[in-house]
Amino acid sequence: MKYEFTGEKKVVLGITLRRIRALVSFGLVVKGKVGGWIEKEDNLSQVSGDAWVYGNAWVSGDARVAGDAQVYGNARVSGDAQVYGDARVSGDASP
Repeated sequence: MKYEFTGEKKVVLGITLRRIRALVSFGLVVKGKVGGWIEKEDNLSQVSGDAWVYGNAWVSGDARVAGDAQVYGNARVSGDAQVYGDARVSGDASP
């Protein structure tokens, strides 16, 4: 396990998002670092690669972030989107 939910929640467009915190250091993420927002554990890989959601970015629905992918800034990843490999989704992107 590389992250846990902090207990902090927010509702956006009727979707309840939960903030994450790193349990271990990996890639550029330091143990204890607070990350972005995900709807459910399936949205962000717990085991493969250095995938991470940063800051105000959020992932919801059946979307998945895996491998070494990063989602940051004010980016939103939702629906059935798959972000993986070395992909970066940033800024105000909404794939």
